[in-house]
Amino acid sequence: MFGPAPERRPDNVAFYGLLSEADAKCVYSGDTMRLVLDVVVVAERGPAAKADSADFQYFVAVTGPDQAILSKRPFPVRIAFDTPQKRSGITDHIEEAIPLGGRQGTDLNIIVGFQQSPEVVDFYKKFRGR
Repeated sequence: MFGPAPERRPDNVAFYGLLSEADAKCVYSGDTMRLVLDVVVVAERGPAAKADSADFQYFVAVTGPDQAILSKRPFPVRIAFDTPQKRSGITDHIEEAIPLGGRQGTDLNIIVGFQQSPEVVDFYKKFRGR
């Protein structure tokens, strides 16, 4: 997430987000898989941070054996910071019923990631590892 300046440089980053951990449990019943997922989302203040909270959006996607996306759903989260705090985080708990459509549950993959805008993808291509 960027600060108000139009330039997309490291010194204009307001917040960085990190998917720190994901704990998934799958329970099968008939032709449905119930996914119970706890996702730890961490945010860190960047040089341009002015606010005391940051909004992020991560997604949970289900892919088949050929990696085709069968379903994808976004989940918004807000992470609050106490005044001197540089890092903060939350655990987001979700439960989803996923129709198997005749597939075996072992044929599916669960993918968790941040939904990124093209400008964020471009920023990381330019500044990764700097």
